[in-house]
Amino acid sequence: MNLAVNNPWALTGLLLALLPLFNSGMRTSPAPWTALIPRDTLSAVVVGCLRLCAVAAIAGLVLGIAGLHRTEQSQERIGHGAHIVLLLDRSSSMDNTFAGRAPNGSDESKATAARRLLTDFVKQRQNDLIGVAEYSTSPLFVMPLTENKNAVQAAIAATATPALGFTHVSKGLGMAISFFEQQPVTGSRIVLLVSDGAAAIDHDSEQKLREWFKQQQVRLYWIFLRTAGSPGIFDQPEDSRDDNAGAMPELYLHKFFLGLGSPYQAYEAESPDALKQAIADINQLENLPMHYIERIPKQDLSAACYSVAAFLLLVLLGVKFFEVKQ
Repeated sequence: MNLAVNNPWALTGLLLALLPLFNSGMRTSPAPWTALIPRDTLSAVVVGCLRLCAVAAIAGLVLGIAGLHRTEQSQERIGHGAHIVLLLDRSSSMDNTFAGRAPNGSDESKATAARRLLTDFVKQRQNDLIGVAEYSTSPLFVMPLTENKNAVQAAIAATATPALGFTHVSKGLGMAISFFEQQPVTGSRIVLLVSDGAAAIDHDSEQKLREWFKQQQVRLYWIFLRTAGSPGIFDQPEDSRDDNAGAMPELYLHKFFLGLGSPYQAYEAESPDALKQAIADINQLENLPMHYIERIPKQDLSAACYSVAAFLLLVLLGVKFFEVKQ
């Protein structure tokens, strides 16, 4: 049961629970010699029950004072879901709409749409462990992998902070993969990258990311929030001179992801509805059986001890009230 108390010294009061075994608490009355009368079994049972009630009432009061509680526990469960790290781009362009301009009240920014739809996504993922990270100039740790969906939703809402001007996606991916270190592989491991742009990745970072994705057995989903009129991740250069990572970073980042050696899927969303459809698709795909550890928080039992003691004391007081007085 994993029971413990806050005040162990109070347990010495349990010695008082032995008193009812030596004293029934009932008034004695003089009576003739009754040795020849048959034994009254029912009366003996009633007296025994009253003594036990008194013992339990005292024990309940003592355990309540001692602060009886059930300690935090962990329980392995089997559900459907995955371990997911939400990696959010917080470059300044994310604060613009899909049309590439500042929100005017009628259109929401890409970052706002992503937060809204990811919050709904988290609500549907009951058995997942979900973490949150951001990146712009540098990666930002927001929330570790947790089954607490309220905390994850609060972490997503907290990403509504002023954005910066740079996009260092390699650093963000490195931090996202680090969430899975020291974690047992009990189901699908996913990095869900939500970004409206890309940047060239140097050779050393490419090698490290390939190794990390394979070591941690991570699947990658990229939802590219395409701004109207900007190059997409599937577009091919019209001029051979533009066929490089500097001119078309989104295309080359997509090619790098294809060569990771790990499962990868890309979505291109040009509106909030397209973003919603991409998230719904991922929600349907990543719903495989998985093992996960559920943490059961500490549970205070002192109130229950006081309630049981109060009920038993009322029973004893009622019996005392009906005691025959001579």
